Amino acid sequence: MKHLITGGARSGKSRHAEQLALAHAGPVRYVATAERRAGDEAFAARIVHHQARRPASWQLAEPGRELAAVLAAAVPDELLLVDCMGMWLMRFFGMDGRFDRDGWPQQRAALLQALAETPASVLLVSNEIGWGVIPLGEETRVFVDELGWLNQELAAICPLVTLVACGQPLRLKGPA
Repeated sequence: MKHLITGGARSGKSRHAEQLALAHAGPVRYVATAERRAGDEAFAARIVHHQARRPASWQLAEPGRELAAVLAAAVPDELLLVDCMGMWLMRFFGMDGRFDRDGWPQQRAALLQALAETPASVLLVSNEIGWGVIPLGEETRVFVDELGWLNQELAAICPLVTLVACGQPLRLKGPA
């Protein structure tokens, strides 16, 4: 099973993915994609909040940019909960905001191939950020564009796609 779960900030998408993972009979590996930022106490608090909701039995992977490697190494009875694709994309923007136009296409392609080929079940959490105004600033537009395109590619691979709004899941693709 490969399932893309998308929604806006604080929509309940991560909680929904966690509930689905709790129902999995085999081992669960939580794949954290966010990069900790020194001095960002609000972001650190968000990480602690997410950690507190996870059972101690779940394993943790923090692959940095090498997300494809985790999917490629997964085993059939395992469930990977990847949270979230927007934070993974942020790893390709430097501290100066510049986008790594060389590294991103390679890692994106590797991820899409690994997702298509992995024998594991995968829950992918991603932000739906394309419903707002067109952002000012080139790098912000690049982020919105790249995440939108990535979400479309992930949705094409995943037989299940769910949009979460106000804590309510709405199936966009696949059986209800």
